[in-house]
Amino acid sequence: MTLSKGDKAPDFNLFSTEKKEVGLADYKGKNLVILFFPLAFTGVCTAELCSVRDNYSRYESLDAEVVGISVDSLFTLEQFKKAEQYNFTLLSDFNKEASRSYGAFYDQFVLGMKGVSKRSAFVIDKNGIIRYAEVLEDAGKQPDFSAIEQVLENLN
Repeated sequence: MTLSKGDKAPDFNLFSTEKKEVGLADYKGKNLVILFFPLAFTGVCTAELCSVRDNYSRYESLDAEVVGISVDSLFTLEQFKKAEQYNFTLLSDFNKEASRSYGAFYDQFVLGMKGVSKRSAFVIDKNGIIRYAEVLEDAGKQPDFSAIEQVLENLN
């Protein structure tokens, strides 16, 4: 399933590193950046999320919250968040439902791994509508953060 600008964002209910269930409905009335990433503790994923951590005040100034989602367990993500001092929510899509519903899913990944989130970025507006969708086939690339910021600026 491919999601595009203007589509209603698929709902999800996932557990955070704080062991709390978090759903799309929790962000109603807020702009949300969703970043799917393949695996915790890997080079490109760490660099991507560290860049968000280091620029988080910019997202706040654009009236947006950020969540990172991967198929790692919430326990792995808890250690990843602690090690890298991330200042935003990480959610475990261990059952792979959200990744599939957003079209951000590798059936086959590297080294024989199956069922891993594709590196992807979505901007969801305050009404739950997708305003930006980028699903990368190459896990070595990062989302276009300047385009994400531009979309957020236009929402305000």
